[in-house]
Amino acid sequence: MDTLNVMIHAPTPEALHRAQANTRNLLKLEPDANIELVVNGPAAAVAVGIVDAEILGRLVLCQNSLDKQNLTAQDGARVVPAAVQHLARQQQQGWGYIRA
Repeated sequence: MDTLNVMIHAPTPEALHRAQANTRNLLKLEPDANIELVVNGPAAAVAVGIVDAEILGRLVLCQNSLDKQNLTAQDGARVVPAAVQHLARQQQQGWGYIRA
């Protein structure tokens, strides 16, 4: 069976909480899945406080959102120039998209 590649998009704090639960639930069923939590907008302010290693290693933060809110990404999080571009490029590469 092919490895599952999926992005869970969280643009709001509420969506980020759902995305974290979605990630944990999906990993129980698909432990080898490649899952990215792509965060932008208001959710970035909450995401920079994440310390849970299971989530942190999958976290993809939008630099535009960080800059707009004067935030700095924590060590362990991946930062991309723009979440919208990352989402589009990953989908072009066959990754699934879920809006939390």
